[in-house]
Amino acid sequence: MMQETLIETTVNYTIEYQGQLYLIEQVPARVCQETGEEYFSPETVEHIQALIKSGRPPAKVIETPVYRYV
Repeated sequence: MMQETLIETTVNYTIEYQGQLYLIEQVPARVCQETGEEYFSPETVEHIQALIKSGRPPAKVIETPVYRYV
């Protein structure tokens, strides 16, 4: 049986919303050291959702290449 060891850290989080891809940097998360699984508090998830829906200008915009697997 694998024991999960969670560490408090920050991660980059990506989400697609209304056909647009968003990258949120420095998101607080608990990350399992064995599996890499990321866990977010309900408050963090609510903050991410509010940030995307706010219409506030982003800190920066980057160009992202998109490939299709097929």
